[in-house]
This record gives sequence, structure tokens and C-alpha cells, in this order.
Amino acid sequence: MPLSDEERRQAADFARLDYDGFRRLAAQPGLSAHERIGFPDSLRAGREEAIWGDIRRKLPALEAGAGLAVMDIGPGCAGLPRLMMALCAARGHALTLVDSPEMLAALPDGAGIAKLPGRFPEGVAGLEALAGTQDAVLCYSVLHYAFTGGQVFAFLDAALRLLRPGGALLLGDVPNASMRRRFLASAAGRAFHRAWTGRDEDPEPGFNTPVEGEMDDAVVMALLARARAAGADAWVLPQPPELPMANRREDILVRRP
Repeated sequence: MPLSDEERRQAADFARLDYDGFRRLAAQPGLSAHERIGFPDSLRAGREEAIWGDIRRKLPALEAGAGLAVMDIGPGCAGLPRLMMALCAARGHALTLVDSPEMLAALPDGAGIAKLPGRFPEGVAGLEALAGTQDAVLCYSVLHYAFTGGQVFAFLDAALRLLRPGGALLLGDVPNASMRRRFLASAAGRAFHRAWTGRDEDPEPGFNTPVEGEMDDAVVMALLARARAAGADAWVLPQPPELPMANRREDILVRRP
């Protein structure tokens, strides 16, 4: 089903968000939980259980034992952090949530939950004290905002420092403009584009034309190389086709030996 003009406008506005923009969304009345985290309802409503299932498969450290240390960087205030809270409560994990004060205020408090307000990493007080303590760190649909802010390597470095030996970091739902171009050049991508736009025209993928502000293959591979140079193992993982943006987003898994 093609998106409405309003949904396309909303998606374009969400793509330009930064940390302060998300703070404003979190406090803006009349928005759905998905809109507060930068997604039109059409892209997230009814999809969070599938997304959560994929996260659990790729980050098995979440269920590797009991009483572990878990962190969620940029959880937002929709359904995913609540699913994370439920799992951590069931397993007795200590869960640390890092986000803006406005997003954190929209999430419930609970035993074993610590909330650290601020922009990760430089604006989070007490973060250095957690270095080398975390068994599992999740950062979902967030990394590209660090990239547009010019701090993607500092973001990765800080997240890696959190991991204890054997700990794992999942940088999920990473947009990749190169992947999107490859898809749009295919027959399936052309059909998707016509359905998305509601217009009977083929897309122009524009190979070998880097776009300012967009992550691409070069950025993803550079992140893998940086994580590996820091002594961690790192891999790019595909998303299952039932996820809403699997044709243009992928995940990065990092594990400290």
C-alpha cells in the first residue's frame, strides 16, 4: 500500500532528527509512541514483537544466564524498551537505560532499572564508571544519528568500552545507502518504489554517488575495522524479511573475546 503524502512528509522530517529533536518529540502532545521515537506508525505498529525476536536471536547474551548487566542506549519510549524491561525483570538482570530525560520519563521505573539521562556518550554522567561491566549492550535505530552528528567513531568507542570480556554489543537497524541503492536497482526494488511513492516511475539508484549525511558500505566497513582494531570481533548481519526496513537496513554485532 502506498504511503500517504502526510506519511511521506513525516518520514522525511523524522530522517532529519537529532538528539534535541527527539527531546522535543518525547514531550510533544498528540503523537503516538512510535512517532515520539521518529517512526510513522505504518513502519512500526504491529512489528515490535518481530523486531524483538530478531534482537534476542542476535544478542543471545540477554538470555545466557541470570543476574547479568544489560544496557540499552537510546531505547526511546515505545514498545521495545518495555519488552527489554520484561525480559530483564524475569531473569534478574540489572538494566541501564540511556536516553534523554524526556524519553526516560516516559518509561516506567522498576527494581533493577537505572536511568542515565543525557546524550551518549559525552553527555552521560557516570558512564566511565561502567566501563568493562556490561554483558549485553543494545543500541537500536540510533547509530545513524551519531553519524550525522559527526561522532560515530566516538560513539562506537564508548560503547565498546562498556563491554566486559565475553560481552556483546548489537548496533541494530543501521541504514545503509549502498544497500538501498542495490535494492532499488533490482526488479523487486523498482516495484517497492512504485508502491511506496504511489507513482508509476522507476527509481534512480545513483551508484557511486555518496550522499552527505548517509551511512553507506564504506562507513559500515570502517566501523567493523575500528571495532576489530580495538580487539573485538565484529560482523554485519542481515535483517529477516519480515522486519519493516530489511531491504535497506542491517545490523552490526560486536563481541569482546
